[in-house]
Amino acid sequence: MIDTTFLNSLSRFSLVINKRVTSNYTGQKKSHAVGRGMIFKDHRIYAPGDDFRSIDWRVFARTDHLYIKNYEEERSVTIHIIVDKSSSMNFGKPLSKFDYASMIGVGFAYLGMKDNSKVQFSTFSDDIEIFQPRRGMSQTVAMIHYLNNIKTQGYSKLGDAIRQYKKFLNSRSLIVLVSDFLVDINEIKGSLFLLGKSDVKVVQVLDPIEKNLSLSGDLDLKDSETGDKLRSYITPRLRAQYQEALNQHKSAIEQECASLGLDFHQITTDTPIFDAFFEILG
Repeated sequence: MIDTTFLNSLSRFSLVINKRVTSNYTGQKKSHAVGRGMIFKDHRIYAPGDDFRSIDWRVFARTDHLYIKNYEEERSVTIHIIVDKSSSMNFGKPLSKFDYASMIGVGFAYLGMKDNSKVQFSTFSDDIEIFQPRRGMSQTVAMIHYLNNIKTQGYSKLGDAIRQYKKFLNSRSLIVLVSDFLVDINEIKGSLFLLGKSDVKVVQVLDPIEKNLSLSGDLDLKDSETGDKLRSYITPRLRAQYQEALNQHKSAIEQECASLGLDFHQITTDTPIFDAFFEILG
């Protein structure tokens, strides 16, 4: 549930972001705030005096050379926020993955609207629901009302959703895609490939329990999307195998994002939400 406390915190957070932009990203340095330099343009060689936070460490890992990202100073960008509302996103207490993903979506929408950018917001599972882009803070209120009343349900059909959504994209777009991405890696790769020419932030939201499998003993496990049940005894060995499989899945997503020039972040719902924003915007 998103309440006024979160909105008030967002207002203060936007001031911090603006202050960081003013102090750290002036002159020829492009900012990383929504609406100011969020659209990736190209790379250039790092020079003394450049902000080290602009270094693209993925490029460094591949080339052994320091490059920084250049961003376009484009204020008429449309920000596309796409949030997974499938049944698996209902996992977690007191904050579900969907609650957390919704706050990320609302946060980006709020920062964009404060900068007078257009925001187009969508949710998907086995279908996709799209709100038309508008300016003005009334859009934030409408988003919050919708998110607070939505019911997570259905399968996560990421590929179908992105194929339907692609017609709404243009050359000046920032896409924030938020999901648990607990689907087949080939579907994820195909979906991300369709977004490869856009500036995309891929955010995987997981609950700490499902990331660490912090359960033990004899348990009945239920797939929230299919309803299938599995009786299992959680041992340290099984936990290690599970974590290895999950890490391999994350690495595959990370590698695909790196090859396409997309930003990938894995965040658990116990991370303070504004720490998550700083990570994603960094």
